[in-house]
Amino acid sequence: MAQLSFNLDDKVFVVTGGSRGIGLEITRLLLNQSARVVICGRKQEGLEAAAAAFKADDRLKTVQAHVAKSEEVDRLFQTTIEAFGRIDGLINNVGMNIATSLVDADPGLWNKIIDSNLNGAFLCARKAGQLMRGQKKGKIVSISSIAARRSAPFMGIYGVAKAGIEMMTKVMAQELAPLNIQVNAVAPCMVRTKFSEPFWSNADLYEQIVKTVPLGRIAEPVDVAWPVLFLCSEASDFITGQTLMVDGGASAV
Repeated sequence: MAQLSFNLDDKVFVVTGGSRGIGLEITRLLLNQSARVVICGRKQEGLEAAAAAFKADDRLKTVQAHVAKSEEVDRLFQTTIEAFGRIDGLINNVGMNIATSLVDADPGLWNKIIDSNLNGAFLCARKAGQLMRGQKKGKIVSISSIAARRSAPFMGIYGVAKAGIEMMTKVMAQELAPLNIQVNAVAPCMVRTKFSEPFWSNADLYEQIVKTVPLGRIAEPVDVAWPVLFLCSEASDFITGQTLMVDGGASAV
């Protein structure tokens, strides 16, 4: 396939959870588009591995940060401004789940999953929006999930958090539209990452899952990353407040 161009040369992006999975692929494509990228993660060794793999020189910065802690989010964006002078886009990609039923969930577990998936996305989008207001331009893209709209066993708290991200996307899009800032989300079905490996690595489970996807397979990280780049580009300047389903047609049946 020929290399697609989204004209992102020297644009500055923050990708949360950018050292693995979907975030890693988004970072790879952004760097291939000659963008400048700041990635964050909770584990320094993961960040160092990503930096070594990309060999991006001064176009890639890494910041160890927990996105559910406001002081660490402030440091993440301060580092971005100090390194590159501005922020053109934020990709809220951090996500985690611990399998549990909703009724039997411990409140501490609820808080942990909501913190990582929803509160962290809010804190980062809030900070990015404040910075972008002065520029009167910017893109905020959050990774949601088909679980926000379709309940699944042991995915209840995760689904609630992702549903919150989709409403947050609508609200922030309305608030920031007068400032030429677009806020959107991408909602994939199951993606072949370490996060979902317990499901897709089981042949019987995989067969059941793909039966619900008209295209007959689960998503690869790149299937999600390209739509994210579209929403980060000028090609999407008249799109805001939307959640793009990237699910192989699963939500259409």
